[in-house]
Amino acid sequence: MISKTAKIKTLLLTAVMSLSCAAFSVAQNVPSPEDVYGFKVGADYKLADYSQIEDYLSQLDAASDRVKKIEIGETVLGRKMYLMFISTEENLAQIDKWKDISTKLARVQVDDEEAVKLSEEGKAIVWVDGGMHSTELAHGQMTSELAYTLATSETAEMQKIRENVITLLMPVMNPDGLDIVVDWYRKNLGTPYETSRPPILYHYYMGHDNNRDWFMNNMPETYNVTNILYNEWYPQIVYNHHQSSPSWTKISLPPYADPVNPKIHPAITAGVSEVGSAMTKRFSLENMPGAIADNFYTMFWNGGGRTVPYYHNMIGILTETGHTTPTPRYYDPEKLPKTVAGGTPTDGTDIMYPYPWKGGESHFRDAVDYMLTATWATLDLAADRKSNYLYNIYKMGKSAVEKGKTEGLFAYIISKEQWDSFEAVNLVNVLLQGGIEVEKATRDFTVNGKEYEEGSYVIYTAQAFRPYLLDLMEKQNYPTRFQYPGGPPDTPYDLAGWTLPMQMGIDVDKIAESFSAQTEKVTGPVKYYEGDVNRNGSFGYALSVNTNASVVATNKVLKAGGTAHKSMGEFKAGKITFPAGSYIVSGDKEMMESLADEYGLEFTGLSAKPEVQLKKIHLPKVGLYKSWVANMDEGWTRFVMDEYEFDMDTLHDADIKTKDLSQYDAIIIPSQRPSSILHGHSNLSMPEKFTGGIGLKGSVALSDYVEGGGTLIAFDAASDFVIEQFGLPLRDAVEGADSKDFFIPGSLIKAGIDTSHPLAFGMKDTVAVSFNRSRAFRIDKQRKSGEGGEEEIADAPAPEVEVIATYAAKNLLMSGWAMGEDRYIANKPAMVKAKYGKGSAILFAFRPQFRAQPRGTYKLIFNAIYDGASE
Repeated sequence: MISKTAKIKTLLLTAVMSLSCAAFSVAQNVPSPEDVYGFKVGADYKLADYSQIEDYLSQLDAASDRVKKIEIGETVLGRKMYLMFISTEENLAQIDKWKDISTKLARVQVDDEEAVKLSEEGKAIVWVDGGMHSTELAHGQMTSELAYTLATSETAEMQKIRENVITLLMPVMNPDGLDIVVDWYRKNLGTPYETSRPPILYHYYMGHDNNRDWFMNNMPETYNVTNILYNEWYPQIVYNHHQSSPSWTKISLPPYADPVNPKIHPAITAGVSEVGSAMTKRFSLENMPGAIADNFYTMFWNGGGRTVPYYHNMIGILTETGHTTPTPRYYDPEKLPKTVAGGTPTDGTDIMYPYPWKGGESHFRDAVDYMLTATWATLDLAADRKSNYLYNIYKMGKSAVEKGKTEGLFAYIISKEQWDSFEAVNLVNVLLQGGIEVEKATRDFTVNGKEYEEGSYVIYTAQAFRPYLLDLMEKQNYPTRFQYPGGPPDTPYDLAGWTLPMQMGIDVDKIAESFSAQTEKVTGPVKYYEGDVNRNGSFGYALSVNTNASVVATNKVLKAGGTAHKSMGEFKAGKITFPAGSYIVSGDKEMMESLADEYGLEFTGLSAKPEVQLKKIHLPKVGLYKSWVANMDEGWTRFVMDEYEFDMDTLHDADIKTKDLSQYDAIIIPSQRPSSILHGHSNLSMPEKFTGGIGLKGSVALSDYVEGGGTLIAFDAASDFVIEQFGLPLRDAVEGADSKDFFIPGSLIKAGIDTSHPLAFGMKDTVAVSFNRSRAFRIDKQRKSGEGGEEEIADAPAPEVEVIATYAAKNLLMSGWAMGEDRYIANKPAMVKAKYGKGSAILFAFRPQFRAQPRGTYKLIFNAIYDGASE
C-alpha cells in the first residue's frame, strides 16, 4: 500500500519532471545563436554581420512566445532597426498594459494612491542595448546570446526576471557601423592590420559621436531610440554597453566620478550606485576579477545615451568592458602595473577596485561573459525591486512638477517673432523629441507687458522632466576642479556647456510668475510657421538672409534651374525691409509655393530690380576634404552640407593631389590636427592604400588653388595647417598656453560679429560660439624694435586680413567652464578672411558646425561658400 505522503511526493516529482521536460522542449525548439551563426558568440576570430543577426532575431521571435520583435525605424543608410521585448508569454500578451502603467507613473498622470497601486501591479521596464560604438565589437554580438538566454533559461533567477521585468533589448544601435567594422575585420584577418580600425567613420555622418547626439536627435538612429525611451516606454533603467575598460582591468562600472549635475534628482545618483554595487557583488561571487568603479565617467554632461536618462528620472548605466576585438591577447602577470586607471592600486586595497585582475590570457568571449553577468545583475535587481523603481520614477516626477509650481521659473515662452523662426521651431521639436511637454498659444496673450502672438510656444516648468528642460534651456555652471592643488584642471567628461537657445540663436523669455494663456498641447513634431508667396515676382522673390531656411531654399531653386542673387545692401519691398545679404531667387512659382510650405518661408515678390547692388550666385560646387584618418568633424560638416542641399564632392588625399581643384567654388577642411592632415596614417598601422596624408604635393595643390582665385575654408585645428603651409600672417594666440592658465574644455563663448561684412550677413551682432579647446588668432605686426630701442623705419604693407568675428572683450563665458579667457582670447579674432594671391583663406578659430548644434553660426559657413560662388 502506498502512503499518502508517497503519493504527494510522486505527484510533485511528476509535476517537476513535466515542467522540466516542457522547459527542455522550449529550449530545444528555440534556435541558439550558435545554431544560426555556426560559432559560439565571442569565439576567437569570429563575428556575425548584421544580416546574420537580423536572421537570428527573426528566428528567435518566431520560435518563442517570450520574445516580441518590432521595427522602430531605419538607419541613415536604410537598414532596419529592431527592438526586442522579452518577458513571460502572459506579460507580452498584456504589453500595452505595462506600457500604460509605466507612462502614467513616469509622466505623473495619477495621484499618490493610484501610483502605489500601479507600482505594485506593474512590471519594471529595463532598457539594454549594444552595438552603439561599432569598433567596440563585443556588445553588438553579445545581445544575441542575452536574448536567447533570457527567453529560454529556466533557472529560478531567469523565471523571476521574466515575471517581473519587461526587458527592452536593442540588439544593435548602429547597424550600418556594425557591418563596416565586421567587414573590415574579416578582410584584414591574418594580416598585420587585423586589429586596426576602419579608415572611415563607422556611422555615416557621426562616427563615435553617435553617443553625442542624444538631445539634438539629428540622426534617425538617435531619434528612433529617443522616441521609445522618452515618449513611449519610459524605462526605469537604461543600460548602455560599451568598450573598453582601463588597461589591465576587465570592466568599468558605477559609481561614477565627480561631479554630478545638481539638476539631476539625488535619488538617481544613488540608484546608479546601487546598480553598480549589485554588479560588483555579482562579479565577486562569480569569481570574475577586474571590475573597477569611479573611473573618469561623470554625471554632469547631458547628451549621451546613459546621461540623458538622468534628466528624465531614469537610472542611466554605462559599463566599459575590456577586449574589443575577436583577436586574443596575453597579459604577462609579471608585468602587472602597481596602479591602473590613473592611480588605482592593483593590490586589492582600493574600495573601488577590491578584486583586481592579475593578467593572463584574454579572449573575446571574456568580454561577452562580463557583459552578460553585468546585465543579469541589473535585471535581477530590477526584478527584486520592481515596485520600488516604478514608484520612485513617479516620486521624482512628482517632485519636479511641484518644484515647477513653487521654485524658480514658471515657464519659458518662445515667441513667434524671432530672428530665425525656422530654428525656433527646430528648438521646439528638439524639446518635444526629448519628451518635454509643450503648449501652443491659440490666441494672442500678454505677459509682463509684452504681447505674444497666437502660435507662440509656452513650456511650463511644472512637468515630470523638468530637469531635462532646465538643463537644455539654462546656462551651465561647470565647477572649477583640479587634478590636485596647484595642478592642471580636471578635464570634464565631454562638454562643460551646451545651452540650446544660445547655440541656436533663439530668444527665449523666462517667466518667473504664473500667468494665464489660452493654449493647446502639442502632440507631435510641429510644422514650421505658415509660409507664403506674395506680390508680383516678375523679377524674382526675396528671401531674408536672417533665416537658415533661405539657404536650403536657394540651393533647391538653383538645382531646379532657377537663378539667385545676394544683395550687397539693405533694400525694401513694399513695407518689408530686407537686410544686406538677402537672397533674390527666380524660377518655377509652384516650386516657390512648395518651399514656402515646407520651410515656413516668406517669398516676397519683386516686380523690378531693387535699388541695391546684387551679386549673382550659382549653385556652389563644394569640395570637402576627407582624410583616411576618420574624422567626426568631417562627418558633421558633410551632414550640414547635405541638409542644406549643397552640391558637394568628397576629396580624399589623392584627389587633392591630382584632381582639377579649380572646379570647386569652395574647399572645406574640417577641424583636424595639421600633422594628421599632412601625414595621415603610417604604414605600420594601416594597409598602404590608406596611409599618408596630403603631403607636400597636396599642400602645393591647395596653395595653387587659392592663388588662382579659389576659396579655402578651414575650421578650428585645420586653420593651423593653412596658416603653416601658406605662410599666412597669422598665429594661434593660445598655442603653448599651459592648461593651468588657459582652459576651455567645450563651452559656449561670446563673440562679436562685424555684421557689415558680407561674410557675416544675416548674423546677429553677438553670438555664442562652440569653443572646444579651440583657438584665437593673432595677426602679425611689423616689429620696429631692436636691441632695446625703437627704429624709425617705413611701414611695411599691412597684412591683408579681414576680421569677421572677434571674441568679446569681457564676460566671454556664456555657458560651461573657462579659465584664463580674458588674458588669452579676449578681443582676439575668431574668424578671418586672409587674401592669398587671387583667392582667399577663410579661417575659423572654432567649429561653427560642431555636432550640428550651433545653428546660430551656420550662416558664417554659408556666406563663405557663396562668397566663392559669386559671379
